[in-house]
Amino acid sequence: MDEQNTNADPKRGGGKDQGAYWATNIRIIAGCLVIWALVSFGFGIILRPLLAGIEVGGTDLGFWFAQQGSILVFLALIFFYAWRMNKLDREYGVEEE
Repeated sequence: MDEQNTNADPKRGGGKDQGAYWATNIRIIAGCLVIWALVSFGFGIILRPLLAGIEVGGTDLGFWFAQQGSILVFLALIFFYAWRMNKLDREYGVEEE
């Protein structure tokens, strides 16, 4: 019988690379969350008075970030996360077939 070595698979547990895989994963998630919070709360709410003098599409930049910019950045973060996680999975040999 063939025994499969699950120790090399960071998603299944065990192995020396499990900690590095998940540390990188958490770092990517944290970076995405910081960018999301900065754009949605920072630019759209907190920094809106500072961005009021800059016009984009006939409205001030703070309003634009609150209404459209944060959504576009969120979509970009989704695609970035999917791309980066696929790359990370390939690096650790756990990519999907």
